Amino acid sequence: MTHYDFGLFVIGAGSGGVRTANMASGLGVKVAIAEERYLGGTCVNVGCVPKKLFVYASQFQDQFDAAAGFGWTVDKSTFNWTSLIKNKNQEIVRLQKVYKNRLQKSGVRIITGRAQVLDAHTVAVDGKEYSAERILIATGGWPFVPDIPGKQHIVTSNDMFFLEQLPKRLIIVGGGYIAVEFAGILHGLGVNTTICHRGHKLLSGFDEDIRDFLAHEMTKKGINILFNTDIEAIENADDSFAARLIDGSKVNTDLVMYATGRIPNTTGFGLEMLGVELDSERAIKVNSDYQTNVPSIYALGDVTNRVNLTPVAIAEGMALVNKLYVNQLGPVDYDNIPTAVFSQPTIGAVGLTEAQAREKYPDIDIYKTSFTPMKNNLSGIDEKTLMKMIVIRSTDRVVGMHMAGPDAPEIIQGMAVAIRAGATKTVFDSTIGIHPTAAEEFVTLRDAVN
Repeated sequence: MTHYDFGLFVIGAGSGGVRTANMASGLGVKVAIAEERYLGGTCVNVGCVPKKLFVYASQFQDQFDAAAGFGWTVDKSTFNWTSLIKNKNQEIVRLQKVYKNRLQKSGVRIITGRAQVLDAHTVAVDGKEYSAERILIATGGWPFVPDIPGKQHIVTSNDMFFLEQLPKRLIIVGGGYIAVEFAGILHGLGVNTTICHRGHKLLSGFDEDIRDFLAHEMTKKGINILFNTDIEAIENADDSFAARLIDGSKVNTDLVMYATGRIPNTTGFGLEMLGVELDSERAIKVNSDYQTNVPSIYALGDVTNRVNLTPVAIAEGMALVNKLYVNQLGPVDYDNIPTAVFSQPTIGAVGLTEAQAREKYPDIDIYKTSFTPMKNNLSGIDEKTLMKMIVIRSTDRVVGMHMAGPDAPEIIQGMAVAIRAGATKTVFDSTIGIHPTAAEEFVTLRDAVN
C-alpha cells in the first residue's frame, strides 16, 4: 500500500476548498490546504462579504433623506471613504481568523504559498514537495479584462475594495451582477456613475421583466446606462481619462472599472503539463463526481465554471466528501438554485424565467404585481417593487419566482424552499400572509396576467 503525506491536498482556501478540507479532516482524513493569497477566497476578501458591506454604506444617504417623512430631523451628513475601508478591512481580518481557527481546530494543515501540481499525487509549494492520495483544485475565478489600448488604466472589482479615494466620475463596463451592484454602491456614495454595456439589457439570464424593471429603476436614481456600446480605448486626459467608445464619441471619467466577467483560475498550477482537461474557457472539466480525467485529481467551485455561487461551491465540497469518504451518494441538485443580486433595488430569483418556462411547458400562467413599498409612501423615495410568479396551469405547480425591491433576497430564500418542495399555486393561495409585509403579496396573487 502506497504511503502518502496526506489523504487529501486542497489547492485554494476559498469557501469550497475550506468546507471540503474541514469536513474531510473531521472524518479522520489527513488534509492539507494551500493558499497563496488569503483565507476565505474571493467571497470573504474581494467578493460577497465586502460588497454587501459597501451596499449597506451606500444606502444611508437615502435613509437620511427618508427620515423627514417619519418626523425625524437629520443634520447634514458626511461620508468618509477611508473610515469605511478601515472598518471593512478589520471585519475581513476577523473573518480570515475565523477560517484559520476552524481549519486548525479540524486538524487541517495550512500551507501558505502557490501550489504546483507536479504529478497525479505530488504538489509542490515554495520548493517543498508533498504527496497526496487525492488532490482537489478549488482555485476559483479571476476578473477578466480585455486587451485594449489603455488597459493599464483599468481597475476591476478586486481593486475597488482598496481604492485610496473615491472618484468623482466612474465608468463601469459590463452588465452583470458585479456591474449593477457596484453601480448602485458608487452612485449611493455620491459618484457620478455610468454603465457601459455592449448588450441591449442588463443581467443576462434573468427574467425579462426583472431586467427591464432594474434598468428603469437605476435610471430613475440617476445612473447613466449606455446600452449597445463598448470602449475601444482609454486615453489619458490631464488628471483624468477619456474613454473612446465604438461610435467614436468620448466620455471623460476619473476611473474605469471593468466588470466583464470572471474566468477560471487555472493558469500556472501545472494542470496542462499533467494533462488535466480544460474546456474552451479554461475551466476544468469534471464528471458528476467532480473528478477530472486524471483520476486522483478533483475540482469544484468557480474553477469548473458551472454555477459560480459560494453556496454551490460549499455544497459541491460536501457532496465530494460524502462520495469519497462516507460512500454516500448525494450529488448537488443544480435545479432551482436561488440567487440574489445586491443591486439597488435588490433582486431575488428562483426557478425558471418566463421565457424558459414557455419553452419547456405549453401551458404557463403568469402572476405579477408592481407597487410602491409601504415605507416609500412616507419616505419620498421613488422606488417600486416588482414580484412575479410562474405557474404550470395543468399541474398548478409553481416553477419560478422573481422579485426586485427591498428585502428581495431575504424573501426569495423562503420561496426557494417552497419551490423545491413542489408547492402549487393552491398551496400559496391557501397560505395566510403576514400583514403588512411585501412578502404577503406572493400569497395574495389571484389573477393571471398572461
